[in-house]
This record gives sequence, structure tokens and C-alpha cells, in this order.
Amino acid sequence: MKKLWKLFGFGGDDDEKDPGGETPATEMFCYQCEQSASGGCTKIGVCGKQPDVAALQDLLVYAMKGIAFWADKARGQGKKDGEVDRFMIDGLFATVTNVDFDPAELAKLAIKAGDILKKARNLAGSVPGQIPEAANWAPAPSQSELIRQGQAHGVKDPSLDPDIHSVQQLILYGIKGYAAYAHHALVIGQENDEVYAFTHKALAATFDSSLGLMDFVNMAMECGRINLVTMELLNQAHVNNYGNPEPTPVQLGTRAGKAILVSGHDLRMLEELLKQTDGKGINIYTHGEMLPAHGYPGLKKYAHLAGNFGGAWQDQAKEFPDFPGAIIFNTNCIQRPAATYKDRLFTWGLVQWPDVKHIDGWDFSAVVKKAQELEGFEEKPGKEILTGFGHAAVLGVADKVIEAVKAGQLRHFFLIGGCDGAKSGRNYYTEFAEKVPKDCVILTLACGKYRFNKLDFGDIGGIPRLLDVGQCNDAYSAIKIALALSEAFECGVNDLPLSMVLSWYEQKAVAILLTLLHLGIQNIKLGPTLPAFVTPNVLNFLVENYNIGPITTAEEDLKQILG
Repeated sequence: MKKLWKLFGFGGDDDEKDPGGETPATEMFCYQCEQSASGGCTKIGVCGKQPDVAALQDLLVYAMKGIAFWADKARGQGKKDGEVDRFMIDGLFATVTNVDFDPAELAKLAIKAGDILKKARNLAGSVPGQIPEAANWAPAPSQSELIRQGQAHGVKDPSLDPDIHSVQQLILYGIKGYAAYAHHALVIGQENDEVYAFTHKALAATFDSSLGLMDFVNMAMECGRINLVTMELLNQAHVNNYGNPEPTPVQLGTRAGKAILVSGHDLRMLEELLKQTDGKGINIYTHGEMLPAHGYPGLKKYAHLAGNFGGAWQDQAKEFPDFPGAIIFNTNCIQRPAATYKDRLFTWGLVQWPDVKHIDGWDFSAVVKKAQELEGFEEKPGKEILTGFGHAAVLGVADKVIEAVKAGQLRHFFLIGGCDGAKSGRNYYTEFAEKVPKDCVILTLACGKYRFNKLDFGDIGGIPRLLDVGQCNDAYSAIKIALALSEAFECGVNDLPLSMVLSWYEQKAVAILLTLLHLGIQNIKLGPTLPAFVTPNVLNFLVENYNIGPITTAEEDLKQILG
């Protein structure tokens, strides 16, 4: 076990020490992202999160568990409330990595959580049995006191068995991940009651001392199923509103004219901005996870959706100073803004940063005005890359794919994707993609693709060797493709010539991993490191039951996979 633990990036004087156990009292503690320093950030988050923000986010999670207790009890009586359900999703999404860095806004959310908790308690009425402390929580009257409340309800829980606590954290972060997708679907007017019901049940279960380790392991697998339901819901919302993605070339150069850059994940926000800038001489560029927007017929019909600027989220501080227009974030991925572009930066939705102008609602006139004040770009065409290979597009040429496999032209499929990040070790994914043999196809999704999506991979009999499936939530499309191929070849997904080489950064990646485990998919290569909240025993369970392995080197992993 010690050797395996070191392989996943942990070590030191006490290799067997549980990273989910007790730590000395510090200003904060957070280990929910891959870049967590030395098993957990204790002074300031690697993401830029300050201790007051960490405390308020911890308080929000504590409050959500209290709300979930009452909401779950109410549902047992056949009663539910839409406001309670929707607040649960938004409140949890606000605690996801790189979403809300503004303590004042988080304090407002905590106070709102107190009102929602009262509403849920009144809905449930009198219930038998012991009432957990969190279910009777009430917010303090000031921001400083709310921060102190949060410090008293942090991530650690030394009263719990370390392995049970580890799996509970795995479930919590999986729920946070699908809360992001559920929020995006809500913005487009779509929701699913099954998602709300499980969220309440799972968070309420953390108060049930009668549940053992395997009860929570099974709940983690159920969390993976619910994430699949949520990704399907969001996929359908996108398709219903914007059509099925189509293979589309995206310009990496620039057009002459004023410019707005949109970063994040939310397609409806982009659509509204496109409507409000139509005919105004302003070109709209995508950044990061907005790149796949170019593949949707309902969005690419706007002629001023000009192209994609920059790469993944972690390079924004290097790239944004060179963007001569307004910039707006619509979901997580924001970093500490540099002074060189902070005055032309905006946030929208749940994403917030102190002293950055926030747009409430759907009026983007302030962003438009700022863009009109700035110089914009000169005409400078550049390279084109392809996006839009969702499951409908890929399955539309499934006969060619199957024929190529049977003819021996196409040997293997690799899904290389996931979250990108700044921590060392991620060049592995570039090297791996470059070394994939020319008779193999690469499927990719999420911002991890920026490690290699500008490279020229060519094609196999007219089938591009690099297929950009879309955003992180479009893991749903990748799953649909894999299931369809398994049916075509009359075998299980694990018997396909398909290997998954994944990178993770934040909680949406945790949710997707749980979905893959729920589907029984094995032999996943994961990196750069394993989550710090996974204990040695939980890791051993995943290795023994799903053969999850750490990435090593591109050469060694390719040799092992291709045999």
C-alpha cells in the first residue's frame, strides 16, 4: 500500500498517514481540488481563496446539510418546495473551486441559507428522533461572526472513521460537481426532481451514525448515476435550444473590430450576449470551456461569433492582458485578476470576485459599453481547429468507424481529457497525445484538450484523428459513443479497444469519475495526482474493484495499454 500511495503523489515521513485525518489548527483547510498544496491548503488556497472565503464556504456546506435534513424528511411525507431544491443546487455550486471569491456575497448566501433552512424545517414539521445540530443552525448577524461560525464547522471531522469521512467527502464533491451542471440546466429552464431528491438524501445521510462504509460507497456510486442523469438533462437542454453540435472549424485568429471575450460554460448567457451585440460591430470570442459553443447551430448562426481566444483557464493572467476588449466570466474558472485587465473584467451568475463589476440579470449593456470604449483587434486570421463532435455527429459516421476498425485501419480509441491546471505534471497529456500511434483516434473533452488541440493529428480514412466532444459535461456524449460502439461490436465497454486517460482538477471531474465507476468502467488512468481526500483504504478499494491506475510516463502507459 505504501508503494501505491507514493505512486499517486503522496509521501513524506509518514506515508501511511490519512490525509483526511486531524491536522493542526490553521487559518483554513481545503483539499477539494487537485492543486491542493501538500494534501491541503492551510494558509491561502492555491486557487487564490482567502481564509475568510474558505470559512464562509465551509459554513454554506454546513447549512446545506442542515437544509437537506429537513428537505429529506419532508420528502418522506410527500412534501417538497422548489425554492428549497433550487437553492441547494446554487448554494453548493457557489462553493465549487474558482466560483465565488467574494466574502460579502458568500455572507449574503449564508444568510439566505438560514431563511431556506427555516422554510425546509417548517415544511417537514415535527419529526421523531434526534435532530442534528446543523438542522437547527441559524446565521450570525454579521459577516465577521459568520466567518467564525464557518471556522467552527470546517472540512475535518475527527469524530468520524477516516475512511467513512473520506467517502463522504467523495460524495460531497461529486454532488458539488453535478450541482454545477444542474445549475446550467436551470438557467435554460430544465430541472429534474430525482437530482434534488438524491442531493437531500445523500447530505442528510452524513448525520446517520447507523450507516457503515459500504453504505456510503454505494451512495457514491449512486451519486455517479445522478450525475449521469444531470449531464443528460443538460445535454438535452442544449440540444433543444441550440441543436445538435456539428463538426465546425473555429478561427484562432482575430477579426478587425471591437471585441468581447466570454469565459466559462454557460451557453444561454452567451446566446443573450450574442443577441444584444448583433449588428453593433462587436465581435464575440470564446475562451476556455466556451470553445464548444461554436459547434451549436443555434449559436454559430450569429456571424459575429468570431472565434476562440487563448487556451485553458490557468493561462488567463498571461493571455488576458493581450485581449483589447471587455471580458466576462459566466461560471467557475476565474483567477485573481491582474491590474492590466481588471478594469474591463465582468462577472455574471454565481461567479464573483471582490471589486470586479458584476452583472445581475440579463442586461449586458455595461459590457457592451466597455467594449465600445476599447480599441479592439486588427484583422489577423490564424489557424483553425475543429470542435462539435458530440455523440450525434460521431454516431452519424459510426458505420465508417466500425468499418475502419474491422479493416484494421483503426486500432484503438483514446479518451484523453478532463480538467487542465497549472500544477506540474500535466505536460504528460501533451506527450501522450503526440505519441498515440497514427492508426488510433483521440476523443477529447473539457479544457484538458488545450494541451494538444492545436496540434495537427491528420485523419484515418476521412475520420479526424482528434475529435473534440465538447465541455466537461459532454462526458455524457463520450459515454453515449462508448455504449454505442459496445453495442456495435457486441461486447462490454471494458472489452472495447478504448482507453481513458483522464486529468482532474475540481469537483465536476469527481462527479464524472463517479459516473464512470457507476457504469462499471475499469482501467482508467488518472492524474496528475489522486484526490487528497481519498484515504489509503478507499484508494485500495478503487484499485481492486476498478483497476484505477496512476499515470506514469506516456511511453510506459501506451506500452501497457497497447500491449
